[in-house]
Amino acid sequence: MAGLAITVFLLTKCLIQIPLAWFIDRKKGEVDDFWVMIIGSLIISLTAFLYIFARTVSHIFLIQVISGFGTALSYPTWLAIFTRHVDNHREGFEWSIYYTTTDLGGAVVAGLGGVIANYLGFQPLFLLVGLLSLLGTAFLFVFYGDLRKR
Repeated sequence: MAGLAITVFLLTKCLIQIPLAWFIDRKKGEVDDFWVMIIGSLIISLTAFLYIFARTVSHIFLIQVISGFGTALSYPTWLAIFTRHVDNHREGFEWSIYYTTTDLGGAVVAGLGGVIANYLGFQPLFLLVGLLSLLGTAFLFVFYGDLRKR
């Protein structure tokens, strides 16, 4: 069932992200990209809380659809904004910094998540993940003023 759940997530994401990316690329500026990214990030945060209430496999599949939708909104818009601000002739280096820091962060969080799930259970873990995701989404507003000036 875990493999099917990932399949549901990826199919949802793949069906939505290309039309969405095409749509956001048609509008000039980054404010619309920012708000689509925020909405997607909020949806992703919501899914962590939804796992607390999941009781059946169909609940998991539905949460995966919601997560795939949020990811399809958030990731292309974040990548578009980041790409526009990559320094010329430093593209490889700046992308490697981005992926190295996010992958290292992911590794640390996965390890801590495993420890928390082992000692406290999954419900406290989902609550913590949801709260930290909301905090991360709120942090994005630090950059909103800079985007509006462009």
